[in-house]
Amino acid sequence: MELKPETNVVHGRTLLVAVTLPPHNKRLSMANLLQSILARKRIEVDAALQTVPLELLRERISELGRPRNFFQAVVAHGNKSTTRIIAEVKGKSPSAGVIRDPFDPVAIARAYHSNGASAISCLTDEVGFGGRLEFIHQIRDAVPLPVLRKDFIIDEYQVYESRANGADAILLIAECLTESQIVDFQILAIELGMTVLLEVHDMKNLYRAHPYIGFPHSGYSLLGINNRNLKTMKVDLTHCMRMAEVIDDTSVLVAESGVHSGEDLKRLRDHGIHIALVGEHLCRQPDPGNALKVLLAPPAS
Repeated sequence: MELKPETNVVHGRTLLVAVTLPPHNKRLSMANLLQSILARKRIEVDAALQTVPLELLRERISELGRPRNFFQAVVAHGNKSTTRIIAEVKGKSPSAGVIRDPFDPVAIARAYHSNGASAISCLTDEVGFGGRLEFIHQIRDAVPLPVLRKDFIIDEYQVYESRANGADAILLIAECLTESQIVDFQILAIELGMTVLLEVHDMKNLYRAHPYIGFPHSGYSLLGINNRNLKTMKVDLTHCMRMAEVIDDTSVLVAESGVHSGEDLKRLRDHGIHIALVGEHLCRQPDPGNALKVLLAPPAS
């Protein structure tokens, strides 16, 4: 089979998005997926800088009020019987394909708010996940919950861009960043009043990122454990349970991916994990709001 590059137009530029590979090379494709996304992000950032200069972003930020307190919304100190859900609006992904069609992020966010979500996660990567930056403001205008921008942040421009577009929190993926970038982006985010969800997958990156949780000020950073291996795209809920064993303060720990039931949430709580980010499971259901309500329902006695 011939390799066929796929393209997409972002900020007026045609970008190389992915390569269609033969079925027997699927593993190779997944292993290279993250690197291809990061290469595309660099092109997108360069294009965005030309379209919306950094000074314009700073001007927009100066006209906004303070962000909503994402950290306070999801961290429940002393409450061992509940789980706070960061409910994600998600239309598609590179690994799962189309998840929800038609996709109405505002309607989904409203349903989440009505059924017990503590915060919203909004994907803004357009090419791979069908997201858009403008979804953040649209969701914040519709619901009072704080909103996380979930994207592949590789440049300080995107931190400013996140706040200028209404984000109350940002995702930083340790596997995609150097330690100096983690520190610099986290300091900048906190200066802008945003919470940081610092995500890791493997133990090596956990040890690398863990010292920066609570840096430079406590109450602004969360530690996410992604149960999805970004190289293979396989999901294992027990992964974060094993990782939690080496973490002293699990009150700021967020389980990402792999949650499908109230029993899953109970298993997480048994390991000291009281925050979960859930997206694909909810968005696949006919009624995402009701699916969240079922997920959060107390177990039958």
